[in-house]
Amino acid sequence: MIELDNRTSLEVNENYLNTILSTFTDKEIELIITSNEEIKEMNKEYRNIDKGTDVLSFPYEDMPMAPLGSIVISSWHVQTIAKELGHTTDDELALLFIHGMLHILGFDHELDNGEMREEELKLIKKFNLPDSLIIRTEC
Repeated sequence: MIELDNRTSLEVNENYLNTILSTFTDKEIELIITSNEEIKEMNKEYRNIDKGTDVLSFPYEDMPMAPLGSIVISSWHVQTIAKELGHTTDDELALLFIHGMLHILGFDHELDNGEMREEELKLIKKFNLPDSLIIRTEC
């Protein structure tokens, strides 16, 4: 189940994201939807990168009854990229949620040999997300 903290006016289809979540785990996930300014601050604080980003993931220590982790998503990125690529904000949010979940589960596209991208592609197809998202993940 998703514990949603939406700090913006972006509409979030929690049922859809919970369906996606159920393919990964039955544990709870905290999902924070925030501004570009706030995610930029978090990116600087936790990754020493002084710029905005689309999604951040924070896995928690694996303990019984504890949430699996937190995913933070920039509403600005969701809206901007959805408009640029011509798909819905629900689709963009789903892709970023999938990306964040894969990071929480230990995938790392910066270090692996394409395993994370392969998992993203499978999930994009499973949830009938637009092909434009598949192309973007191959870059």
